[in-house]
Amino acid sequence: MAKPSPLIAGRVDFQSALLDWYRANARRLPWRESPSLYKTVVSEFMLQQTQVKTVRPYFARWLETLPDFRALAAASEEQVLKLWEGLGYYSRARNLHRLAKAMVARGAPPRTPAEWRELPGVGPYTAAAITSIAFDHPAACVDGNVVRILARLTADGTEFRDSAAASKAFAPLADALLSREAAGEHNQAMMELGATVCLRQKPLCPTCPVRGLCAAGRRGDPEAFPRLAARRIEQRTVTRVWCERHGALLLHRAAASAKRLANLHELPTAEQAGLNGTARRGDLLAIKRRAITRFQITESIHRVSARSLRRQPGPELVWVRLGELDTISLSGPHRRWVTEILTRKAAP
Repeated sequence: MAKPSPLIAGRVDFQSALLDWYRANARRLPWRESPSLYKTVVSEFMLQQTQVKTVRPYFARWLETLPDFRALAAASEEQVLKLWEGLGYYSRARNLHRLAKAMVARGAPPRTPAEWRELPGVGPYTAAAITSIAFDHPAACVDGNVVRILARLTADGTEFRDSAAASKAFAPLADALLSREAAGEHNQAMMELGATVCLRQKPLCPTCPVRGLCAAGRRGDPEAFPRLAARRIEQRTVTRVWCERHGALLLHRAAASAKRLANLHELPTAEQAGLNGTARRGDLLAIKRRAITRFQITESIHRVSARSLRRQPGPELVWVRLGELDTISLSGPHRRWVTEILTRKAAP
């Protein structure tokens, strides 16, 4: 990494400018209003790999239904997943559920990052965020936003393998710049700066409170930083089945032991329905494209008759009455696809 000594030498000015800006410009977010440890934990889990605008309505609904750790611990997994439906990365919901049970069992909450990292779903960033925001513990948060800010402040030209490698490399600098007297506010200010000013594309440099300390800003090429190795994108195709029988829709329910979608429903693939490639002979209802990590996935949905299914479908295939679809947990994309197809079918 480039030597950040000028930045560290000016860290008091950096901290002051950053905090003054944050106190005057921080967005009003529901987890910042009447803050609590529970709100902080729930928001940090929801915000992992998810934008604030997406999280807002989920957070409000969650807090209304499950207002504290005890209520969450007592909830069923089915209720937890239903409230989370559409946010994706469902392991977060299960880990949050397990964390609440652990919190209720232990009574007093942990107060250090090391203790929090012993709880389900809590990594270095989440542990630092929770302890600094809730307890002002002096732990620096380093996520993609913070990496982008620090890489531009130092004009660091290192090409990192991925964001995790970049976060590890910039952690010492983040710690050196952290305000020990206002760690929670400092971390939130860095997140806010990355989310609203130091944007990935077209950063708002003229309004940046620390632009005088930014090496990339002086160079005039902030968008060149950080430098991450290009990700190799893999193309995948999936054929899915739309099959109705007596007012019910055939769905695939993932096993409870599944890593990604445990107990969640989706439209079955042709293979899961025992059709192999024959589904392509059915009417094409929709073609959907989405990205998951490094995969670009094209999914075609075909209507098939119940007679074409294998005679003895496995227990993972279930028939759900159309009027009861709202009572089960569907993965987010499949909820949208099912709703879209049913709406189109109902149109005159």
